[in-house]
Amino acid sequence: MIRYWHTPKAGSLSRLSLQEKASGPLEQTRVRIRVEAVGLNFADIFALTGLYSATPEGAFTPGLEFAGEVIECGAQCQRYQVGDRVMGVTRFGGYTSQIDSDPDYLMPLPHDWSPAQGAAWAVQTLTAWYALTRLGAVQPGHQVLVHSAAGGVGLQAMKLCETLGAKPVGTVSSLDKADWLKQQGFTQILVREKTFRQQLQREDRHFDLVLDAIGGAVQKASFDALNPMGRLVVFGAAEFTPSGQRPDYLRALWRYLKRPRYDVMEMISSNRSVLAFNLIWLWEQKKEMQTLLQELAEVTITPPHVGHQFDFTQAHEALALLQSGRTIGKVVLTIS
Repeated sequence: MIRYWHTPKAGSLSRLSLQEKASGPLEQTRVRIRVEAVGLNFADIFALTGLYSATPEGAFTPGLEFAGEVIECGAQCQRYQVGDRVMGVTRFGGYTSQIDSDPDYLMPLPHDWSPAQGAAWAVQTLTAWYALTRLGAVQPGHQVLVHSAAGGVGLQAMKLCETLGAKPVGTVSSLDKADWLKQQGFTQILVREKTFRQQLQREDRHFDLVLDAIGGAVQKASFDALNPMGRLVVFGAAEFTPSGQRPDYLRALWRYLKRPRYDVMEMISSNRSVLAFNLIWLWEQKKEMQTLLQELAEVTITPPHVGHQFDFTQAHEALALLQSGRTIGKVVLTIS
Protein backbone atom coordinates (compact mmCIF):
# COMPACT_ATOMS: atom_id res chain seq x y z
CA MET A 1 0.00 0.00 0.00
CA ILE A 2 1.10 3.54 -0.74
CA ARG A 3 0.97 6.04 2.12
CA TYR A 4 0.52 9.66 1.13
CA TRP A 5 -0.47 12.99 2.63
CA HIS A 6 -3.59 14.51 1.10
CA THR A 7 -5.69 17.64 1.46
CA PRO A 8 -9.22 17.92 0.01
CA LYS A 9 -8.58 21.56 -0.82
CA ALA A 10 -6.23 24.39 0.06
CA GLY A 11 -6.99 26.79 2.88
CA SER A 12 -5.77 25.21 6.10
CA LEU A 13 -2.87 23.02 7.21
CA SER A 14 -5.30 21.13 9.46
CA ARG A 15 -6.93 19.54 6.38
CA LEU A 16 -3.77 17.58 5.58
CA SER A 17 -4.26 13.90 6.47
CA LEU A 18 -2.37 10.65 5.95
CA GLN A 19 -4.06 8.29 3.49
CA GLU A 20 -3.42 4.87 1.91
CA LYS A 21 -4.09 3.46 -1.53
CA ALA A 22 -3.08 0.50 -3.65
CA SER A 23 -0.48 0.77 -6.41
CA GLY A 24 -1.75 0.89 -9.97
CA PRO A 25 -0.06 -0.23 -13.19
CA LEU A 26 3.12 1.61 -14.19
CA GLU A 27 3.10 3.57 -17.46
CA GLN A 28 5.66 2.33 -19.99
CA THR A 29 7.60 5.61 -20.05
CA ARG A 30 7.84 6.05 -16.28
CA VAL A 31 9.98 4.92 -13.35
CA ARG A 32 8.54 3.79 -10.02
CA ILE A 33 10.46 4.88 -6.92
CA ARG A 34 10.18 3.69 -3.34
CA VAL A 35 10.52 7.03 -1.61
CA GLU A 36 12.86 7.12 1.38
CA ALA A 37 12.94 10.87 2.06
CA VAL A 38 10.84 13.92 1.19
CA GLY A 39 12.08 17.52 1.26
CA LEU A 40 9.88 20.22 2.78
CA ASN A 41 9.68 23.74 1.36
CA PHE A 42 7.92 26.99 2.22
CA ALA A 43 6.02 26.48 -1.03
CA ASP A 44 4.30 23.51 0.65
CA ILE A 45 2.96 25.76 3.41
CA PHE A 46 1.83 28.42 0.98
CA ALA A 47 0.15 25.80 -1.24
CA LEU A 48 -1.64 24.11 1.66
CA THR A 49 -2.94 27.45 2.94
CA GLY A 50 -3.95 28.64 -0.53
CA LEU A 51 -1.45 31.50 -0.75
CA TYR A 52 0.60 30.04 -3.61
CA SER A 53 -0.28 31.04 -7.16
CA ALA A 54 0.56 27.54 -8.44
CA THR A 55 -1.67 25.75 -5.90
CA PRO A 56 -3.66 22.97 -7.62
CA GLU A 57 -7.42 23.26 -7.79
CA GLY A 58 -9.27 20.90 -5.47
CA ALA A 59 -7.61 17.95 -3.74
CA PHE A 60 -3.84 17.44 -3.95
CA THR A 61 -0.76 15.98 -2.31
CA PRO A 62 1.95 18.55 -1.48
CA GLY A 63 5.66 18.07 -2.01
CA LEU A 64 8.18 19.09 -4.67
CA GLU A 65 11.21 16.82 -4.10
CA PHE A 66 12.12 13.33 -2.93
CA ALA A 67 14.80 10.64 -2.93
CA GLY A 68 14.65 6.87 -2.94
CA GLU A 69 15.23 3.64 -4.84
CA VAL A 70 13.95 2.54 -8.24
CA ILE A 71 11.70 -0.51 -7.82
CA GLU A 72 10.24 -0.80 -11.33
CA CYS A 73 10.90 0.60 -14.80
CA GLY A 74 8.46 0.96 -17.63
CA ALA A 75 9.16 -1.01 -20.81
CA GLN A 76 10.18 2.12 -22.71
CA CYS A 77 12.46 3.49 -19.99
CA GLN A 78 16.12 2.56 -20.46
CA ARG A 79 17.85 5.25 -18.40
CA TYR A 80 17.40 3.67 -14.96
CA GLN A 81 17.40 0.16 -13.58
CA VAL A 82 15.80 -1.47 -10.56
CA GLY A 83 17.96 -0.77 -7.52
CA ASP A 84 19.25 2.61 -8.70
CA ARG A 85 19.29 5.31 -6.01
CA VAL A 86 17.76 8.54 -7.30
CA MET A 87 16.60 11.98 -6.26
CA GLY A 88 13.89 13.84 -8.12
CA VAL A 89 11.49 16.74 -8.42
CA THR A 90 7.76 16.75 -8.95
CA ARG A 91 5.09 19.37 -9.49
CA PHE A 92 3.34 18.49 -6.22
CA GLY A 93 2.70 14.90 -5.14
CA GLY A 94 5.98 14.43 -3.27
CA TYR A 95 4.57 13.59 0.19
CA THR A 96 4.22 9.90 -0.63
CA SER A 97 5.91 6.57 0.02
CA GLN A 98 5.91 5.66 -3.69
CA ILE A 99 5.95 7.83 -6.78
CA ASP A 100 5.91 7.23 -10.54
CA SER A 101 8.15 9.73 -12.30
CA ASP A 102 9.15 10.80 -15.76
CA PRO A 103 12.88 9.92 -15.91
CA ASP A 104 13.65 13.48 -17.06
CA TYR A 105 12.84 14.66 -13.53
CA LEU A 106 15.23 12.22 -11.85
CA MET A 107 18.95 12.41 -11.07
CA PRO A 108 21.31 9.76 -9.71
CA LEU A 109 21.78 10.07 -5.96
CA PRO A 110 25.53 10.43 -5.23
CA HIS A 111 26.82 7.21 -3.71
CA ASP A 112 28.00 8.90 -0.51
CA TRP A 113 24.78 10.87 0.08
CA SER A 114 21.91 9.76 2.29
CA PRO A 115 18.34 9.82 0.95
CA ALA A 116 17.68 12.79 3.26
CA GLN A 117 20.52 14.73 1.62
CA GLY A 118 19.15 13.81 -1.80
CA ALA A 119 15.70 15.08 -0.86
CA ALA A 120 17.29 18.33 0.35
CA TRP A 121 19.18 19.13 -2.83
CA ALA A 122 17.07 19.85 -5.89
CA VAL A 123 14.68 22.71 -5.08
CA GLN A 124 17.04 24.77 -2.95
CA THR A 125 20.10 24.33 -5.14
CA LEU A 126 18.26 25.00 -8.38
CA THR A 127 16.67 28.09 -6.84
CA ALA A 128 20.01 29.44 -5.63
CA TRP A 129 21.78 28.65 -8.91
CA TYR A 130 19.07 30.19 -11.09
CA ALA A 131 18.93 33.32 -8.91
CA LEU A 132 22.70 33.76 -8.92
CA THR A 133 23.55 32.92 -12.51
CA ARG A 134 20.51 33.53 -14.72
CA LEU A 135 19.00 36.57 -13.05
CA GLY A 136 21.74 37.84 -10.75
CA ALA A 137 24.53 37.58 -13.36
CA VAL A 138 26.93 37.10 -10.45
CA GLN A 139 30.61 37.76 -11.16
CA PRO A 140 33.83 37.05 -9.23
CA GLY A 141 34.33 39.72 -6.59
CA HIS A 142 30.67 40.70 -6.37
CA GLN A 143 29.34 41.53 -2.92
CA VAL A 144 26.23 39.35 -2.55
CA LEU A 145 23.71 39.79 0.27
CA VAL A 146 21.98 36.47 1.00
CA HIS A 147 18.96 36.69 3.29
CA SER A 148 18.00 33.73 5.51
CA ALA A 149 21.49 32.37 4.99
CA ALA A 150 21.02 29.46 7.39
CA GLY A 151 17.97 28.19 5.50
CA GLY A 152 17.87 25.71 2.66
CA VAL A 153 18.21 28.13 -0.26
CA GLY A 154 20.39 30.58 1.64
CA LEU A 155 22.94 28.00 2.68
CA GLN A 156 23.25 26.65 -0.86
CA ALA A 157 23.54 30.21 -2.17
CA MET A 158 26.34 31.00 0.29
CA LYS A 159 28.30 27.94 -0.87
CA LEU A 160 27.71 28.66 -4.55
CA CYS A 161 28.78 32.30 -4.16
CA GLU A 162 32.13 31.21 -2.76
CA THR A 163 32.56 28.62 -5.50
CA LEU A 164 31.84 31.28 -8.14
CA GLY A 165 34.32 33.72 -6.61
CA ALA A 166 31.74 36.11 -5.19
CA LYS A 167 31.77 37.40 -1.61
CA PRO A 168 28.61 36.38 0.26
CA VAL A 169 27.26 38.32 3.22
CA GLY A 170 24.56 36.30 4.97
CA THR A 171 21.76 37.60 7.17
CA VAL A 172 19.97 35.58 9.84
CA SER A 173 17.39 36.21 12.53
CA SER A 174 19.34 35.02 15.58
CA LEU A 175 22.80 34.80 17.14
CA ASP A 176 22.54 31.00 17.25
CA LYS A 177 22.17 30.85 13.47
CA ALA A 178 25.02 33.32 13.01
CA ASP A 179 27.29 31.25 15.24
CA TRP A 180 26.39 28.09 13.33
CA LEU A 181 27.20 29.69 9.97
CA LYS A 182 30.54 30.90 11.30
CA GLN A 183 31.29 27.34 12.40
CA GLN A 184 30.70 26.32 8.77
CA GLY A 185 33.42 28.74 7.68
CA PHE A 186 31.36 31.76 6.61
CA THR A 187 32.80 34.98 8.03
CA GLN A 188 30.45 37.72 6.85
CA ILE A 189 27.21 37.24 8.79
CA LEU A 190 24.71 39.88 9.94
CA VAL A 191 22.06 39.29 12.59
CA ARG A 192 19.20 41.37 11.24
CA GLU A 193 18.11 44.18 13.52
CA LYS A 194 14.57 45.56 13.60
CA THR A 195 15.84 48.68 11.86
CA PHE A 196 17.68 46.82 9.11
CA ARG A 197 18.00 49.94 6.98
CA GLN A 198 19.83 51.76 9.76
CA GLN A 199 21.99 48.71 10.37
CA LEU A 200 23.16 48.70 6.74
CA GLN A 201 23.75 52.43 6.79
CA ARG A 202 25.65 52.31 10.08
CA GLU A 203 27.94 49.58 8.75
CA ASP A 204 28.21 51.30 5.34
CA ARG A 205 27.16 48.13 3.51
CA HIS A 206 26.67 48.11 -0.25
CA PHE A 207 26.02 45.17 -2.57
CA ASP A 208 26.13 44.14 -6.20
CA LEU A 209 23.45 41.48 -5.78
CA VAL A 210 20.78 40.68 -3.19
CA LEU A 211 18.89 37.37 -2.92
CA ASP A 212 15.66 37.86 -0.97
CA ALA A 213 12.75 35.66 0.07
CA ILE A 214 11.65 37.75 3.06
CA GLY A 215 10.03 40.86 1.60
CA GLY A 216 8.78 44.00 3.31
CA ALA A 217 11.08 46.57 4.87
CA VAL A 218 14.04 44.18 4.79
CA GLN A 219 13.73 43.84 1.04
CA LYS A 220 13.38 47.58 0.42
CA ALA A 221 16.37 48.40 2.62
CA SER A 222 18.40 45.82 0.71
CA PHE A 223 17.42 47.32 -2.64
CA ASP A 224 18.42 50.78 -1.46
CA ALA A 225 21.85 49.40 -0.50
CA LEU A 226 22.57 48.19 -4.04
CA ASN A 227 25.50 49.60 -5.98
CA PRO A 228 24.87 51.02 -9.46
CA MET A 229 24.26 48.06 -11.82
CA GLY A 230 23.12 46.09 -8.76
CA ARG A 231 20.29 43.57 -8.87
CA LEU A 232 17.68 42.49 -6.35
CA VAL A 233 16.45 38.95 -7.05
CA VAL A 234 13.23 37.96 -5.26
CA PHE A 235 11.99 34.37 -5.06
CA GLY A 236 9.67 34.36 -2.07
CA ALA A 237 7.93 36.39 0.62
CA ALA A 238 8.39 34.77 4.03
CA GLU A 239 6.70 37.72 5.74
CA PHE A 240 3.40 36.32 4.44
CA THR A 241 3.95 32.90 6.07
CA PRO A 242 0.85 32.12 8.16
CA SER A 243 1.59 31.72 11.85
CA GLY A 244 -1.35 29.36 12.41
CA GLN A 245 -3.24 26.62 10.60
CA ARG A 246 -4.87 29.03 8.16
CA PRO A 247 -3.97 32.47 6.79
CA ASP A 248 -4.78 35.65 8.70
CA TYR A 249 -6.21 37.42 5.68
CA LEU A 250 -6.41 40.87 7.31
CA ARG A 251 -2.75 40.67 8.34
CA ALA A 252 -1.79 39.41 4.89
CA LEU A 253 -3.76 42.21 3.22
CA TRP A 254 -2.09 44.83 5.41
CA ARG A 255 1.35 43.51 4.53
CA TYR A 256 0.40 43.32 0.88
CA LEU A 257 -0.65 46.96 0.87
CA LYS A 258 2.63 47.91 2.61
CA ARG A 259 4.80 45.83 0.27
CA PRO A 260 7.78 47.52 -1.42
CA ARG A 261 6.99 49.24 -4.70
CA TYR A 262 9.61 50.12 -7.26
CA ASP A 263 9.50 52.97 -9.75
CA VAL A 264 11.04 51.90 -13.06
CA MET A 265 11.90 55.50 -13.95
CA GLU A 266 13.78 55.82 -10.67
CA MET A 267 15.51 52.53 -11.38
CA ILE A 268 16.69 53.89 -14.71
CA SER A 269 18.23 56.85 -12.93
CA SER A 270 19.89 54.79 -10.18
CA ASN A 271 20.79 51.95 -12.58
CA ARG A 272 19.47 49.23 -10.29
CA SER A 273 17.14 46.34 -11.11
CA VAL A 274 14.51 44.13 -9.52
CA LEU A 275 13.94 40.60 -10.82
CA ALA A 276 11.61 37.93 -9.50
CA PHE A 277 10.84 34.30 -10.29
CA ASN A 278 8.99 31.17 -9.23
CA LEU A 279 11.04 28.04 -9.85
CA ILE A 280 8.01 25.80 -10.36
CA TRP A 281 7.82 27.07 -13.94
CA LEU A 282 10.85 24.86 -14.66
CA TRP A 283 8.59 21.82 -14.45
CA GLU A 284 7.31 22.64 -17.92
CA GLN A 285 10.72 23.74 -19.23
CA LYS A 286 12.55 20.41 -19.37
CA LYS A 287 15.34 21.62 -21.62
CA GLU A 288 16.17 24.59 -19.40
CA MET A 289 16.00 22.48 -16.26
CA GLN A 290 18.33 19.86 -17.72
CA THR A 291 20.77 22.63 -18.69
CA LEU A 292 20.76 23.98 -15.14
CA LEU A 293 21.29 20.50 -13.70
CA GLN A 294 24.21 19.87 -16.06
CA GLU A 295 25.79 23.14 -14.96
CA LEU A 296 25.39 22.20 -11.30
CA ALA A 297 26.92 18.78 -11.96
CA GLU A 298 30.16 20.59 -12.77
CA VAL A 299 30.11 22.64 -9.56
CA THR A 300 31.65 21.15 -6.42
CA ILE A 301 30.00 22.10 -3.14
CA THR A 302 29.38 20.13 0.03
CA PRO A 303 26.13 18.13 0.30
CA PRO A 304 23.08 20.01 1.58
CA HIS A 305 22.76 20.29 5.34
CA VAL A 306 19.78 18.40 6.73
CA GLY A 307 19.12 20.11 10.02
CA HIS A 308 15.83 18.46 10.98
CA GLN A 309 14.49 14.97 10.22
CA PHE A 310 11.00 13.75 11.06
CA ASP A 311 9.27 10.45 10.49
CA PHE A 312 6.92 10.47 7.50
CA THR A 313 3.94 10.30 9.85
CA GLN A 314 5.00 13.60 11.48
CA ALA A 315 4.32 15.93 8.56
CA HIS A 316 2.31 18.33 10.72
CA GLU A 317 5.12 18.65 13.27
CA ALA A 318 7.69 19.14 10.52
CA LEU A 319 5.62 21.82 8.79
CA ALA A 320 5.07 23.62 12.10
CA LEU A 321 8.82 23.77 12.69
CA LEU A 322 9.46 25.07 9.18
CA GLN A 323 6.69 27.61 9.68
CA SER A 324 8.30 28.82 12.92
CA GLY A 325 11.44 30.14 11.21
CA ARG A 326 13.66 28.39 13.76
CA THR A 327 15.19 25.88 11.34
CA ILE A 328 18.77 25.56 10.16
CA GLY A 329 19.28 23.89 6.81
CA LYS A 330 16.66 21.54 5.40
CA VAL A 331 13.62 19.90 7.00
CA VAL A 332 13.06 16.36 5.73
CA LEU A 333 10.54 13.57 6.23
CA THR A 334 12.05 10.09 6.22
CA ILE A 335 10.32 6.80 5.43
CA SER A 336 11.65 3.57 6.90
